[in-house]
Amino acid sequence: MKQLSDELLIEAYEKALRLQLNDDFILVLEQEIKNRSLQEKCMKPVITM
Repeated sequence: MKQLSDELLIEAYEKALRLQLNDDFILVLEQEIKNRSLQEKCMKPVITM
């Protein structure tokens, strides 16, 4: 995950939501977005706890 740029991470997350990919995969992306403090840059809200 660390090799993925912030922009590509957000793009992957939004596309995963749109395509309704596996929930576990989406959770991994959400956690990385949260770790990088990128929630405000996402078009769709990040829901992880």
